[in-house]
Amino acid sequence: MTIKLLAIGKTDSSQLSALTKEYENRLKHYVKFELEIIPDIKNTKNLSETQQKEKEGEAILKKLNPTDILILLDENGKQYTSVDFSKFLQKQMNAGFKQLVLVIGGPYGFSDAIYQQARGKISLSKMTFSHQMIRLFIVEQIYRAFTILKNEPYHHQ
Repeated sequence: MTIKLLAIGKTDSSQLSALTKEYENRLKHYVKFELEIIPDIKNTKNLSETQQKEKEGEAILKKLNPTDILILLDENGKQYTSVDFSKFLQKQMNAGFKQLVLVIGGPYGFSDAIYQQARGKISLSKMTFSHQMIRLFIVEQIYRAFTILKNEPYHHQ
């Protein structure tokens, strides 16, 4: 299985980018992982929140294959412990899905079209974080999940 992380907009923090890249490299030992950045929508000052979400949604949908399992990183999603998240990933792998796609939306969330296509939603916290930080957090949690599944000493209980 491939795990793909789609994110709207580039990261302007070199420190966050470097840390995210560190965990991407660690993940290579466990699973095929891809981080794909969808460029920010241009001229957002002329768009309503709904129009911006729709344009971002169109860009996200263009990146999906019909067989992809789409999971949204959404503040109203299900919250997992790290161990439970590792079990969630194991379940997806056992189901034989070719590609699991996790998506970090834009500043206003997702369009209705994206919500309709999604198979689930995950929330990393009840707190709000920048989209740039969420990239690091989810990549680290995917890495942590695989170390849990392999009984490696990274995660402590």
